[in-house]
Amino acid sequence: MELHIAPCTDQDLEVLVNLSKHTFIDAFEDDNDPEDFEAYISTAFDKEVLRNQLLDPNTQFYFVYLDAVVVGYFKLNERGSQTDVKDGNALEIERIYVLKDYQGKGIGAWMMKRIISMAGDKKKYYLWLGVWEKNPKAIKFYQGLGFYRFGSHPYYIGRDKQQDWLMRLDL
Repeated sequence: MELHIAPCTDQDLEVLVNLSKHTFIDAFEDDNDPEDFEAYISTAFDKEVLRNQLLDPNTQFYFVYLDAVVVGYFKLNERGSQTDVKDGNALEIERIYVLKDYQGKGIGAWMMKRIISMAGDKKKYYLWLGVWEKNPKAIKFYQGLGFYRFGSHPYYIGRDKQQDWLMRLDL
């Protein structure tokens, strides 16, 4: 069995919408108010919203395949498309998800190694991301890779104002 990545294109939009919703629901639905959560899902993963992001030259989505099966995806932002920092020397990991059935198999770590390599190829000085402060498993995962907290910002799930830690990995 072999892992590989492929960039998402407009032809992949339906798969991207479904995968985005599915992985986010699996990760966070139980920890959020149903009404706020549904409002977020219907907005953040709307087909036209994702299509516009796919067309943004400073945003890239990648599917992760285990052989021929899509098992996850990640989204990278550069320059002005970054959600917070907006530093040309940085690469933001806005989303990184593995389907529940494939978690715990080292796929997330493999994805991060690929992202680190891609950032190096782009001559970036650091990676950064936002992670929900109430997600200790993810925080521990990122810390284990060398990420450290450098700030925080609000993140809204519907009307629910939550806090994300901003974490950074110097390259």
